[in-house]
Amino acid sequence: MAAMFLAPPSSTALLLRRDPNRAVPSLNLRSNSHKTLSIKSYSASLTQDQLKKLAADKAVEYVKSGMVLGLGTGSTAAFVVSKIGELLKSGELTDIVGIPTSKRTEEQALSLGIPLSILDDHPELDLAIDGADEVDPNLDLVKGRGGALLREKMVEAASDKFVVVVDDMKLVDGLGGSKLAMPVEVVQFCWKYNLVRLQGLFKEQGCEAKLRLNGDGKPYVTDNSNYIVDLYFETPIKDGPGAGKAISDLEGVVEHGLFLNMATAVIVAGKEGVTVKAK
Repeated sequence: MAAMFLAPPSSTALLLRRDPNRAVPSLNLRSNSHKTLSIKSYSASLTQDQLKKLAADKAVEYVKSGMVLGLGTGSTAAFVVSKIGELLKSGELTDIVGIPTSKRTEEQALSLGIPLSILDDHPELDLAIDGADEVDPNLDLVKGRGGALLREKMVEAASDKFVVVVDDMKLVDGLGGSKLAMPVEVVQFCWKYNLVRLQGLFKEQGCEAKLRLNGDGKPYVTDNSNYIVDLYFETPIKDGPGAGKAISDLEGVVEHGLFLNMATAVIVAGKEGVTVKAK
């Protein structure tokens, strides 16, 4: 693999600040417009997993000792958790508390010696880092193909800053544009009733709704003992906030995978390097 060169954060895209009301630093990534920092890696032959790791390593640069962190779920987030574990073991990070977004993230973090807690004890987090299934030009997201959307949304909504880590295959012009699943978590009771109603909401987008199944053909069950109905769109969702509200208004819907106006920054790894997109 070719050598990778990562520049420090741009002063116009990512800034570290100390909040006088907090004991630890937090990220100041908000501004009035999207700003982009491109970091060349000169690694044209990287695999998708290597791209994910490159982006994950960049995201972990913004983790500081003393932080309470939201730990995401999925293949990209697993690289983040692994890196945090390495830095704790080496002593480069200390006094970290992690809030996992799934049972499998909890198991991984514990195996790496990362101290864990829950939202009940830490209702305000300094930073959450997680992957995403889709990212649109407004930095709105589709998440939850790994099945952890409810806990992810709870933890990331409670975080002061939310940094998203993806490879460039996850970039879309509009949410639903990948034609892959946009998940909706529903109660088990009369799940088919809600599947039909969800599909009916998006007839104009050519939506097809399917119950998520395990490899054995049985319904997939979330960490919260619910089912997931996956929505597949022929055309992108035109009105994200409107779609999210319409889905949430259905009785029996627990949560949906539209993460709107939540991301503070998105770190994208591609063949030409790492790009940081910030609001």
